[in-house]
This record gives sequence, structure tokens and C-alpha cells, in this order.
Amino acid sequence: MTHQSILTFRPSRLSAALALAAALAAAPVAAQSSAPTDNATINLIRLLVEQGVLKKDQADALVKQAVAEAAQVQTAASAGGALAQPGDVRVPYIPETVRDQIRDEVRTDVMAQAKAENWAQPNTFPDWVSRITVEGDVRVRGESRGFNSGNSNEVIDFAKLNAKGPYDVNTNTSDDGFPPILNTRQDRRNLARIRARLGVRADISDKWTAGIRLATGSDDSPVSTTQTLGGGMGKKDIWLDQAYITYRPANWATLTGGRIGNPFDSTDLLYSGDLNFDGAAAIFKHPLPGRDVTVFGTLGAFATEYANSPWTSSEYAEGKSENKWLLGGQLGAEWKIDAKNSLRGAVAYYHFDNIAGKRSSPCSPWAGDEACDTDWSRPAFMQKGNTLFLLRDIMPNPADPAKTVLRQFVGLASEFNLLDLNLRWDARVMDGMGLRLSGNYVRNLAYKESKMWSRSAGQIVTNLNNDDQIESGPNAWMLHAALGNGFDLREKGDWQVFAGYKYIQPDAMPDGYNDSTFHLGGTNARGYYLGGSYAFDKNVYGALRWSSSKEIYGAPMSIDVVQLEVNARF
Repeated sequence: MTHQSILTFRPSRLSAALALAAALAAAPVAAQSSAPTDNATINLIRLLVEQGVLKKDQADALVKQAVAEAAQVQTAASAGGALAQPGDVRVPYIPETVRDQIRDEVRTDVMAQAKAENWAQPNTFPDWVSRITVEGDVRVRGESRGFNSGNSNEVIDFAKLNAKGPYDVNTNTSDDGFPPILNTRQDRRNLARIRARLGVRADISDKWTAGIRLATGSDDSPVSTTQTLGGGMGKKDIWLDQAYITYRPANWATLTGGRIGNPFDSTDLLYSGDLNFDGAAAIFKHPLPGRDVTVFGTLGAFATEYANSPWTSSEYAEGKSENKWLLGGQLGAEWKIDAKNSLRGAVAYYHFDNIAGKRSSPCSPWAGDEACDTDWSRPAFMQKGNTLFLLRDIMPNPADPAKTVLRQFVGLASEFNLLDLNLRWDARVMDGMGLRLSGNYVRNLAYKESKMWSRSAGQIVTNLNNDDQIESGPNAWMLHAALGNGFDLREKGDWQVFAGYKYIQPDAMPDGYNDSTFHLGGTNARGYYLGGSYAFDKNVYGALRWSSSKEIYGAPMSIDVVQLEVNARF
């Protein structure tokens, strides 16, 4: 730190002028007159009046005082008989009132600067540093995935088919080979995986906050920031995980826009813990006066995809915008029943706008059409489980209908309007141990098999039984129980054990957004999970988790996942 940064204050113009005037006060002072004078003090004071630094009555008082004090100096010199000799240094006399004023103004300026720059106190930092918060976490995990030998080995990976497609579904013409197939039988043992997240939050003012967070990830999946190690020791990817601005119009309300953390009270049955939302949310939380009840709620609008109708050779401009949105609202309350018990519940409604696939107009990709007009309606991201259908209505080649190339994408057969109910009870039991019981129920209110058939024009390719009837459903639920010496793992020695059960019918929710660990993501799954956690130190804890799941309908697919990990937060 330089000397200039340690002490760089600027006294006011009044202080500087008064100091100069006082320094000149020892010179002979003429009587006040409106005419020009050779006395530098009076000329300077008059100049300060003209510049607006001094008021006239202040100037008159200063001149009067300077005249009087100069006369006193001259009288004292005459009485002492001392005469100035060559080489003598004359020390000007500064009046007491001027010294006091200079001291006060300098003190004010210095303290103001010291407060702004925080150098007046030891072990402090500039103000902008105190408004920045850095936070993050690192997780090191060992993971094993076990598949039952009796699983079907003919489960098509439709997410990969869409990503690499279109795929020719005509077995008479296809030169694409077999469609992409999910691994359902070959175990994946001892996968070394990491997750690292680093966020910076700045409190711009009392009402405004901005934040950015970076995270790892093997790809741009919205439901996982976990990175699998290996890959020839190559460097790992970093993604922009969050970027947002928050405004607080009141103590009980916030408005946040950008790429934000999940603003809803939910579980990983519906939304993965790593999922972030692209859009805006208004969140409120307010305790009821005189009661041990706090109400909360959220309204949000989030873009899930910006899509355009495809351009074809018969068109000269891009197609119309076909945007997809998630619109959600939630209302809940938390009741502090007593010192040992609390109850929290919430109800939410989520409308996924424009998410269902659309059957195309008749098109002929085999004849040179670059695309069909509803290719945009295929999901931007899928896991597995939803009922799917072929999007393209491809016209047969009249020269040889049986050998018409049928390159296809798939889309979602159902619409999704979700009712989401959450309930949680926290209690202190058995000498203060924390017991948490929670439940979550989701129902797709838009689920209608008749509309799925009409929307798909009968071209459904998943979730069909032997009679070619849809095997699906609109319901999902989970139960969770946890017991520990507290409800969080913050301090050294904290511990917790937990267990739960999940049941997710194929079209209870979009399969792209929930937990990517249970059944390795998606819907059409049921099973249990259990595990435990222990804090080795403050903000450092280990966890062991095991989940075992199988399909609800369709071909056999049982999956066990074991995860052993260490987490560090800062």
C-alpha cells in the first residue's frame, strides 16, 4: 500500500483559504475600504467573497480581527524594541478561531475518507470487499451401477436417437444400423466422479444483488453437474451454472431473473437438486402477526426452449417461433407447533406450455426436404420413461413405397400440467434427535390417453402392451424419513440416516428434469433408497447411498446404484 493510498484527503476550499488568509495576517493590514489595497490579506478575503467561498459578514469579521491582531503584534514589537534583522524568519500568527475551524474540517474530511476506504481500522478491507461473498462446494464420489442379468437388452435410447437423428425406422431401407440401445446388462463399477461449484454473490445495495456460479459437468445436462473422471487425464469442462440479478422491493419479497436456482419448495422426485431455471421468479415469505406461522409462495415463468419451425427448400425464411415455457405457481406455510415440532406444506401447479410433440404435415425427406414442419417439437432434453411417438408424417415414395426412407424424430405424446403437493414434519425425539418425515405427490392433470392417440396419429412407439394399448399413468409419489442428531450436517460429529421409496408412472411428469441417480433418471420407475451421512469436521461430511429400482410397465429393467462420497462446503 502506497503512502498516497494510506492518507489522501482533500480539505475543503474554505479550510485552505482560511489557512492562507491566516498566514498572511501577520503582514501589515490596512483599514477596510472598498477601494483596492496593497494588503494581500484583504485582497484575498475580498476574492473569496467574490468566489462565493465566504459570505460578506464573515469576511468583514475576519478583516476586523486581522487588523486588531496585526496592531497587537506591532505594539508588542515596539515595546520590546526588537527590530527585524537580516536573515530573521518571521512566523505568521494564526488566530485561534481559524485553527479550530481548520482542525475540525480536516478531521471531518479524513474520517469520511477513512470510513469509505476502511483504512482507519486494523484488519479491515475496502467497502466493496465486504459486499462480495464467495461460496462453493467440492464433492468426490465413487459410484457403481449394477444391472440385473434378466433385463431386456432391446431398450432403445430415444434421447440419443433424437440427438443424432433423424433415424430411418424402415427396416427395409435403413443403412443406419441398429438404433442406439441403452445399456441394461453390463455393470459399471467404481466410477470416479467429481462435482465442483464456485459462486460469487455481490450485494450491490440494500435492494440489489447479483450472482454468478460456475460448475463442472460431463455435458450440458440440466440435471447433473457431476463429471466422470478419466478420459486420458484430459482437463474437465466448466459450465455457467447460474447468473442472476435479484431485487428486494420489501423485506418479505424478492424478484429474481436470469439463470437461477430452483425457486420452488420441491423434492428430487420432480426436480433434480442440480436443476437451475432460465427465467424469472417472484418469491415472498412473510410471518403472520401474532402467530407461529410463516406463509411463502412463488410465481415463475421459465423458458425451456426457443425453437423455430424448420426451414425447407420450399421456403425463403425461417419458420415461426415455437417457444416452450414452464409457468409455475406455489403457495405454502410453515407452522412452528411448539419447541419440538414444526409442519411445512406447499401446493404448486406447473404448466409446461408447448411441450407435447406435434405430428407434422405430409413431407418427403427422401425427395430432398431438409426437414418436416414439426421437427422443432422434439424435446430439447430427455432421460427415459415418457410415452413417445414418431413426429414426421412421411409420404411414401410412389416409385417403391415399401422402400421409402423413413427418417424420424420422436416427441412427447402427453401434455403436462402438474399438481405438486409437499408435506414435511420435523420433530425432536429421543433426547433431542431430529426426526424428519416428508411426502411428495405429483399428478399430471393433462394426462388423457385418447388425446395421446389423436395427437400421435397412432404412431406411438413406447409404453405399449402386447395388445398395443398404452401402459402408462399420471401419478408419482415418494416417502422419505431421516433421523439424526440434527436436521443438517454442519458441525463436526453431526450424523444422519435416511430411507425412502419412490413410485413414478411414465407420464406423471416430463422425464427430463428429475433426479439422475434413482433408476439413472426419468420415469416409469419404482423402488427404494437408503443411506447415511457423517460430518468429519465443520462443513465436511461423508455419505453412503444405495438405491434399487425397477420398471413399473414394459420390458424388465432393474438398476442398483451405490454412491460413496465426501463433500466439502465453503
